[in-house]
Amino acid sequence: MSEPTDARLTTHVLDTSLGRPAAGIAVTLWRLGSDGGRQKVADAVTNSDGRCDAPLMAGDDFAVGEYELVFAAGAYFDTTGRDLPEPKFLSDVVIRFGIADRTHYHVPLLISPFGYSTYRGS
Repeated sequence: MSEPTDARLTTHVLDTSLGRPAAGIAVTLWRLGSDGGRQKVADAVTNSDGRCDAPLMAGDDFAVGEYELVFAAGAYFDTTGRDLPEPKFLSDVVIRFGIADRTHYHVPLLISPFGYSTYRGS
């Protein structure tokens, strides 16, 4: 049986308070080790559609394991011109998740200055 060819990790970010994609958010993917350490896997920035231009992990680099996606939400909110209190309620948004098989994993982020949600998308 051959390995699935669609094994990849993607994300996108929507600003639910403005009702539009969140462009310009820095995203970092970390692989978590069994010893508690982290290894950087990828860096990206969301485009005008709130998506990264390429998968964060794909092909031979795609591996089963535990990961963190870190979204620089506070820096993004600074670019939107909103008057927010300092320190901001949200700065970095960290999503810790597991990859159990070599298929397509899509981890979207829905943000506003005072809350966020995520899910396993398609």
